[in-house]
Amino acid sequence: MATVRRLLIVSLGNPGEYRDTFHSVGHLALQSFQRTFASEQPAFTSERHGKKSVLTSAGPKYTLLQSPTLMNVSGPWLAKAYKEYLVEQGLSPEEVGLVLVHDDLEEELGVVKVLQWSKSHRGHNGVKSVLASLRHEPQSPWARVAVGIGRPGERDRSTVSDFVLSKMPRHARSIVDEKSSHGLFSALETLEKKWEAMSSTPAPTPSQTPRKKQARPRKQTTTPHTEAPTDTSAETSAETSAETSTGASAL
Repeated sequence: MATVRRLLIVSLGNPGEYRDTFHSVGHLALQSFQRTFASEQPAFTSERHGKKSVLTSAGPKYTLLQSPTLMNVSGPWLAKAYKEYLVEQGLSPEEVGLVLVHDDLEEELGVVKVLQWSKSHRGHNGVKSVLASLRHEPQSPWARVAVGIGRPGERDRSTVSDFVLSKMPRHARSIVDEKSSHGLFSALETLEKKWEAMSSTPAPTPSQTPRKKQARPRKQTTTPHTEAPTDTSAETSAETSAETSTGASAL
């Protein structure tokens, strides 16, 4: 595995009227991180990524992006932005650590936790969209960082939806602002150390790699047939349909 040279850190959230809600706490965490480490991380400005205007803070090592789309269609945009970023930086996928920052109902307000990329989305439609849009390879240095928002007393779907889309009160924003910046920094340090250790582990030599036994071909006893070609139209149009879908939602 190559050495990770840059980190692309992307927060999930919502634009417009839902920007300051609990569901968009990922954006707040990135803003807090940038202010805390302003000497190395420049202020957010609008730049083009994934064919959209995106609030961006591009530092010497970390590039912070705040997803500009509604929550449940974040994936197609991020897939485009990630691919463009690799080309612009002239780096391979193994050289760019991808970190997805999102809200988590199961953690207390402001608590930051590192998650494996492939961990269940647990009903989070933003994470679900991203996992469906980016194919993760075992050697890819990708991870998720969850920022806790707590959970309302009632756990029915309607109550939870109302809660995550409710505006964060001032005291809640203060707690997240205080905890998330240093929590995110610690999470990134943990990931960088993990990926550095992975890059220093030597790849197995051919003699160490077990060979698979090849099955002997069976004698054909039936009439040969031609397998129908696989229809890939749904896969190739998924990215476009997701962005243009009228089902785009803040949830």
